[in-house]
Amino acid sequence: MSQVPRTALVVFSGGQDSTACLAWALARYSHVETIGFDYGQRHKVELDCRGRIRTELAQAFPEWAPRLGEDHLLDLGLLGQISDTALTESRAIEMQANGLPNTFVPGRNLLFLNFAAALAYRRGASVLVGGMCETDYSGYPDCRDNTLKALQVAISLGLDSPMTIETPLMWLTKAQTWALSETLGGQALNDLIIEHTHTCYLGDRSQRHAWGYGCGHCPACELRREGYAQYQHDKGNA
Repeated sequence: MSQVPRTALVVFSGGQDSTACLAWALARYSHVETIGFDYGQRHKVELDCRGRIRTELAQAFPEWAPRLGEDHLLDLGLLGQISDTALTESRAIEMQANGLPNTFVPGRNLLFLNFAAALAYRRGASVLVGGMCETDYSGYPDCRDNTLKALQVAISLGLDSPMTIETPLMWLTKAQTWALSETLGGQALNDLIIEHTHTCYLGDRSQRHAWGYGCGHCPACELRREGYAQYQHDKGNA
């Protein structure tokens, strides 16, 4: 992949998708910084994974290390205070009457990208990278391509400066996300993702599976497990 002489800011949670996006950005852009958000999420353990993942990436892929810049962690506790969801409170994960799971945190990605854009502007970055996906997702409206295209226009107008929102996973299944990370960094990158990233909504890192750590039964774990199984199947039949 040819290197683009721009600075990118990756919305980096410490999960599989954001780690794949970070690798994608490091392979593409000349300088890459990361931003994370503490909003009172139940699976706050993902924030503890972020530093380790960055360190492991720099060590495993020395060609990317010089491009990896600063990390930024913002306190968005107010979002947790106004949210009534299974991601910010200890409650059962279930579907709601509106057809969305109660893990949906209204406005989360909109706020994340607005804060990321403000930081990117100050840091001289012109690209925001996020792991939003409209293929394998829970129906979250702030993950849709049209939402993010509209937000890109609004942010660019509001800053009076072009800001590109890149979503490399938008049209990929979870199996294809595993395949993408293999393309970017081989088995070494997928091994890193399995061992060091966190996706489980319950924050469970006591159980190690072939696809990584997690409770194994929440929607995030199910999606990751099924995607990994499909990826292995597709790889075996290639």
